[in-house]
Amino acid sequence: MSHGLQPLALAVMMQAVAALLAAATVLKTEPPMGALKEGQRVLVDDGSCGAGQIKEVIGGNHIKAGTKNIVRERRCIPK
Repeated sequence: MSHGLQPLALAVMMQAVAALLAAATVLKTEPPMGALKEGQRVLVDDGSCGAGQIKEVIGGNHIKAGTKNIVRERRCIPK
């Protein structure tokens, strides 16, 4: 890719990510254990993150499944 197209490609990708986040369903509470598949991501607006942020929950169930431990992850991300 030429250097002139890189900023344009980056801008298009960022716009696509922003559109996906805007279209994502925002939940008021975290789904119960077992409701999310491993790696599935949901947004939760339960007031636990600061202003201008929303909680992203990444699927896991805090159980040992076979030989791997599937841990649910939580983090605050910008809205």
